[in-house]
Amino acid sequence: MDIFALYTWMVTVLAGLLLFVIWIMEYDRSTQKSAASHLPTPVIVSHALLGMFGLLLWIGYLVVDEERLAWTAVLVLGMVALLGLIMAARWIRVYRTYAEPGASLTISVAVPPERNFPVPVVIGHGVLAFTTIGLVVVTALGVGGS
Repeated sequence: MDIFALYTWMVTVLAGLLLFVIWIMEYDRSTQKSAASHLPTPVIVSHALLGMFGLLLWIGYLVVDEERLAWTAVLVLGMVALLGLIMAARWIRVYRTYAEPGASLTISVAVPPERNFPVPVVIGHGVLAFTTIGLVVVTALGVGGS
């Protein structure tokens, strides 16, 4: 179960990095007056860095089999999940508020960068994150085997 948690965590990080790259590509300072991002940069960066740091902790736990590393990874995952839920709530509001821009040749509508996130990637990232949290917690509790 601990190795399966590693795989789900890695795929979750990859999906999150894809969303992060899309956000960076769509982030345009010149349009921030009309369509500012609703996802604060410190929250996005903290979420990403903590997620990757937690993954490194989990890898460390798998290598040295030290229970403290597993519980530290659980705590880090808790912080990552809290930041992720905050961003998800803000993303849903943006997604509902800004309709999909139509195929107009004359009108260019500025939308927040997170409006361009592919819905399946966002949902997949969330489902994988909850799966990872469950697997990591179960493993840390000692229910899962190596």
